[in-house]
Amino acid sequence: MRKAIFPGTFDPFTIGHYSVVRRALTFMDEVIIGIGVNDAKRTWFPTEKRVAMIQKLYADESRIKVAAYDGLTIDFAREQEAGFIIRGIRTVRDFEYEETIADINRKLSGIETILLFTEPELTSVSSTIVRELLQFGKDVTPFLPENLDINL
Repeated sequence: MRKAIFPGTFDPFTIGHYSVVRRALTFMDEVIIGIGVNDAKRTWFPTEKRVAMIQKLYADESRIKVAAYDGLTIDFAREQEAGFIIRGIRTVRDFEYEETIADINRKLSGIETILLFTEPELTSVSSTIVRELLQFGKDVTPFLPENLDINL
């Protein structure tokens, strides 16, 4: 069984991340969206709300699971018996950084990382930008999947 973790300390529900998860399902049997719990990196939505939002977003797909975790992604991947880590890439700079992290993860754990680029039209959309827009009361619906309700 090909199982992967898609980790995110931040908010992995922007349309770019959504497309990465959907594409991962074309070659994975199961994708676990891992919501990293890290007090040093506070996010706009509390962990429980992020989990609920993501579960609702992928309610039509039984091969996607959502779970919060504390600690290292590689430890979470081992705990979930996942052989792969999926990372979404928006830019070449992201790619260089993630490639370095992937190499470290592979050396520490033997777990492979698969780097997937978002579609070109979504490369400017990041969770950070969406959170900042939300903070200032701006409409972020163009950056979210159509069936996502951020007001759960």
